[in-house]
Amino acid sequence: MILYTKWRESARGVLVLLMAGTLLAGSTKAFAATPEERPEQHQSLIGHGHRIVLIDAGHGGIDGGTSHGDILEKDLTLAISRKLFMLLRADGFDTILNRFGDYAPSEENLWLRSRSRHMRDLAQRKELAETLPAAVVVSVHINWARSSSKHGPIVLYRQEGRSFMLAKSIQDQLNGLYGVELDSQPGKPFYLLNKITAPTVIVEAGFISSPVDRAMLTSSRGQEKIAEAISEGIATYLMEL
Repeated sequence: MILYTKWRESARGVLVLLMAGTLLAGSTKAFAATPEERPEQHQSLIGHGHRIVLIDAGHGGIDGGTSHGDILEKDLTLAISRKLFMLLRADGFDTILNRFGDYAPSEENLWLRSRSRHMRDLAQRKELAETLPAAVVVSVHINWARSSSKHGPIVLYRQEGRSFMLAKSIQDQLNGLYGVELDSQPGKPFYLLNKITAPTVIVEAGFISSPVDRAMLTSSRGQEKIAEAISEGIATYLMEL
């Protein structure tokens, strides 16, 4: 079982790592299904190799992210990420979700000596990815633009082959959902893309400023469709390795 001292004083951090440790040990009571319970096509790919998909639900707690009226990014990312987690788990993928409620990972970070809540938040997300260790990291976010006519999903990647392939796979699936032809883009300035070793992408699932996207982002069925598209993109990427 994984136990990381930087999280020892954090109740949520310990819970996440205990669940991760149970997953890596192959328990059927927490996150990992037995090989018999997994779909045949995923058994050798994920189950025996412990290749963990880490879903990072963007923002949380005091950090609401972008907004439109009383609609907050942190709530949308959590709803989509929870649905994505359940879909991947149902398909037999070893999956971890970094938060199940409305709190910021910075609240768990008692080890980084920084006055910046934002930096503690990002560092906590990065450390979880490295400690598991994750094979794939997908960070879910919501976009915003000054023009309400700008819409559609954008997947950001690190300028590295595996990250690009993962981003393209997810982008293709989301393009089909939204009926657009957009390209994934390099996200050079973003901390998570630069600091996490595993192939990492940031999925901007749509524009909260767009009435068209907002209708998709705020409905339960729309969130389910977005999660399905991201899930298909992740599965396609992993199967092509």
